[in-house]
Amino acid sequence: MTRQSQVRISFVTALAPLVWGSTYLVTTEFLPPDRPLLASTVRALPAGLILLLVTRVLPRGVWWLRATVLGVLNIGAFFYFLFLAAYHLPGGVAALVMAVQPMIVLVLGAPMLGARIRLPHIGACLLAAAGVALLVLRPQAALDGVGVLAGLLGAVCMASGIVLTKRWGRPEGVSSVAFTGWQLTVGGLVLLPVTLLGEPLPDRLTWGNVGGFGYLSIIGALLAYVVWFHGIARLPALTASFLSFGSPLAATVLGYLFMGQTLGPLQLLGAVGVIGAVVLAQRGAGASPGTPRTPTASAAEGGPHGDDDEYQHEHGRHDAVSGLRVHPSSVAAPPTGPTPSPPGSPQPHPHTGPP
Repeated sequence: MTRQSQVRISFVTALAPLVWGSTYLVTTEFLPPDRPLLASTVRALPAGLILLLVTRVLPRGVWWLRATVLGVLNIGAFFYFLFLAAYHLPGGVAALVMAVQPMIVLVLGAPMLGARIRLPHIGACLLAAAGVALLVLRPQAALDGVGVLAGLLGAVCMASGIVLTKRWGRPEGVSSVAFTGWQLTVGGLVLLPVTLLGEPLPDRLTWGNVGGFGYLSIIGALLAYVVWFHGIARLPALTASFLSFGSPLAATVLGYLFMGQTLGPLQLLGAVGVIGAVVLAQRGAGASPGTPRTPTASAAEGGPHGDDDEYQHEHGRHDAVSGLRVHPSSVAAPPTGPTPSPPGSPQPHPHTGPP
């Protein structure tokens, strides 16, 4: 993948975290109060069922287990902890707590993906944390123990989901739309009984509530997660995780536009720091020009193409032994040389060749 292609894919993938940045505003302004389980379930399950109806593709074999694990980490548990943090913390503080997620990806990526930890990665993590702190922290920001713990657990879930998504990829021939549908449905089905047993339903719903739920399900889940998983398949795990910093950026801008929050020099400096961290992570993700990459190293670091089936179908796959990229046409090409003679026909002399 060229640098230009990676930047383009990163830009498109970043649209998902930018949309997720509106979750804090929608939760506090439009949803019924103190209903994190209900909000999580309504956000996940309808979107997942719609995608299943559209694609009509179900997991097979080991992918039933993998889809369940990914659905719980990326959707079910993550959604619940995200909304719990949003209900207990100001949006900016919740975003700051979630900012530890790329650091967790960095730590998990070493043993699970064989990824090398480089100095630019560490520098990007520190710069991003400082940038988010400047961006969202204000003197009146309040800390709540439940909210902080929920934010940390949500970051662990999201980081683990990213790493496992890179490690497992997705089944051959399964689109990112179907793959997203599996996870949203699993997450919603896991949340549904917990919601019915653990949280009372609202006595009434306003049109604002309905609109908020609809926005989070269709825009914030169905569309955003299709874009997100499509991008994860093509980007290194750490690069993708840094794109999540678009959430606090969007949350800050929306707070300034709709909630009367101030946006001073420190917030602008923090925004520059966050953007700089994303750029630094992008630069640290690629291999040096001319450096050969073995199949193991390419997959471990999220490779320039990793588990991108469409790219590999067009440009070929790595041979497992030689490490060379083998184009499908070369594999399917007919063997050269004389055509074997049918049994019983006269054989050419070994020294004179065919007549």
